Amino acid sequence: MPEALSIFLSAILVKNVVLMRFLALCPFIGMSSDVKKSVGMGWAVLFVTLLATAVTYPIYNYVLIGNLEFLQTLIFILVIASLVQLVEFYLKKAAPALYSSMGVYLALITTNCAILAVTIDAIDEGYTFVQALIHAAGSAFGFMISLLLLAGLRQRIDNAPVPKFLKGTPILFIAAALLSMAFEGFAGLI
Repeated sequence: MPEALSIFLSAILVKNVVLMRFLALCPFIGMSSDVKKSVGMGWAVLFVTLLATAVTYPIYNYVLIGNLEFLQTLIFILVIASLVQLVEFYLKKAAPALYSSMGVYLALITTNCAILAVTIDAIDEGYTFVQALIHAAGSAFGFMISLLLLAGLRQRIDNAPVPKFLKGTPILFIAAALLSMAFEGFAGLI
């Protein structure tokens, strides 16, 4: 299997940021109430993740040299927060309905630990710039796939006879755990 495809599929299936690493659970639960919101959040995360990786990779490799690596997390968070503001401005103008439906969850992309983890992983894995972007795209698509899977399950759960003590968030976490167990089957794939 070509290395680029291996990195991409591994980021989606084997190292899925939500289902295998348990990052970004807040937007995962909050934005999976319907498919349209899930797709919108997925595209926003894809955009921010790609841009954040494209900006942080050269910063780490060309600016934070010597004894400045300790600033990595702080600078990466500032870059991600700035990029989220750009996405917010764009959505407010281009897609006001999606912007209003995302509400507070759009701001949560700023603190989305999955985006920070993807940018740091690209450096820790020793990826080249192109490989880092492929990894970022795969991670964002993995996030979107997990959102869409939970959105589909939520539609089924809404019509199912769920016991009263499990209604709401508890059944969602049980469904997420079952999805995570299913994704564990991909561990030996790549």
